[in-house]
Amino acid sequence: MQTIFSTDEVRPKDRFRHWRDVCEDRLVPMEQDCLGEGQFDATIDGASIGGLDFTKFALRNLRASTTPRTLRHENHKTDHLFMSMVLSGTVRADQNDRSSTDTNGDFAIRDTNTPWTIEHSGYSEVLAIAIPRERLEGVLGSARIFAGLTVEGHLPVATLARSFLSNLLREEDRLPPHVAERMAGVGIDLVVASLAERLARELPRPVHGSVVIQRAKAYVEANLHDQALDPRHLAAATGVSLRRLQELFHERGQHISDWIWQRRLEAAANRLTDPGYLHMPLGTLAYGCGFASQAHFSRRFKERYGLSPRDYRHRALSHAVAC
Repeated sequence: MQTIFSTDEVRPKDRFRHWRDVCEDRLVPMEQDCLGEGQFDATIDGASIGGLDFTKFALRNLRASTTPRTLRHENHKTDHLFMSMVLSGTVRADQNDRSSTDTNGDFAIRDTNTPWTIEHSGYSEVLAIAIPRERLEGVLGSARIFAGLTVEGHLPVATLARSFLSNLLREEDRLPPHVAERMAGVGIDLVVASLAERLARELPRPVHGSVVIQRAKAYVEANLHDQALDPRHLAAATGVSLRRLQELFHERGQHISDWIWQRRLEAAANRLTDPGYLHMPLGTLAYGCGFASQAHFSRRFKERYGLSPRDYRHRALSHAVAC
């Protein structure tokens, strides 16, 4: 990550004003106040990986709030949500009638459409990641369901998400653009799975059913390569009976097996058009998407897309060259 701002380079009387300008440019307009009498010190580091903007804030004794007024004023980030992960220290937060005290490893999603308050008492470091709204809401539903809810860092999938994102930041300069984009997508999938894992606790049955579906779909995304992935396996991984999972899918006009094969075919189609996979033999690509054989893959792919995988790849490559 590169340093974007440091109070060390600014006169003491101008530090807070400069901090506020840079901070709000990276996030959204906010009302900010120092909580202590001492000199304000802070740094902001940033990186962009695969289309995701990462910002690390290091600061002490600060309260920041978005309000109806600030959200109306030049808020250009409404199409994004912010994942806020505590790296050190303690952060108090309020959003959507949820209050929390987050510590090392915990994270929460901040909705750019509704007010929030964040308070840093003492020194803290926070990693903020701007995530396209549709990448979370497309799986989990409206942000009101999960924004402001703390995902504890000790939860299994949250641990994996934190480790993956930390390693992704360390490798930022070594990743070609197409690889960085794929890895950023994996990171978002882990965030989705972490939120689904947290949401599954103590929810009303109708909401719980939606969360079970979200967890199941997140699990499918992370395990498309597993040829053993089937409805029974998915139900066990999601923590419900096969009958219950089938009922939930049927309520949404879907069948579990159809969904799994749909996602495998869509993943294969994406890889066939991805320059990062051009070197990969079709058989290897098929196995990586969970197909038992290349023949099985070719048959199902042509049924879905009207072209063989080879022709589909060739057409995509020809189009890219023409452009």
